[in-house]
Amino acid sequence: MEREASLERNTKETQIKLKLTLDGTGSSDICTGCGFFDHMLDGFTRHGLFNLYLRVSGDLEVDVHHTIEDTGIVLGNAIREAVGDKKGLVRFGSSILPMDETLVLCAVDLSGRPYLVFDDAFTTERLGTMDAEMVREFFYAVSYAAGMNLHLKVLQLGNNHHMAEAMFKGFAKALDQATQSDARITDVLSTKGSL
Repeated sequence: MEREASLERNTKETQIKLKLTLDGTGSSDICTGCGFFDHMLDGFTRHGLFNLYLRVSGDLEVDVHHTIEDTGIVLGNAIREAVGDKKGLVRFGSSILPMDETLVLCAVDLSGRPYLVFDDAFTTERLGTMDAEMVREFFYAVSYAAGMNLHLKVLQLGNNHHMAEAMFKGFAKALDQATQSDARITDVLSTKGSL
């Protein structure tokens, strides 16, 4: 059975259609209207070996905030739906990912309890047409909608583009790891008996 989710979200600010397949090949078809954000999501898809179809029509005449935050909400909801009851899942994933001179740590726990710890070091206000502060807003929205504990930390500073890209790719690797199954886990991996 394919672990996937197809979602739509329509508000006065954004209209979003998304299909996520966890057990994919890294195939993406993404258009959000923000080129840098598309580039980051493409990296997430390829390095997590997910498949992602995404169309976003947002109020970019205002700014990119609603487009990016709402995409994070929908992607988080899709992750939550695609992992299902979490029986047999490894649950935890982590990555220390280099990108040229930068190094980023990412850790994920599909605990059902949302929390974000985010430590960036951006030295510019913008990344292409995207506000640098929107990187945090995106991951906040994903973590809370998915019900995951997510830590992202820049360990070695460098080029702002590289730091952001390492975050998205590191998140992909950690999430791919956390969503894998282990035959030794017969229920949910929790001392509580539920997630």
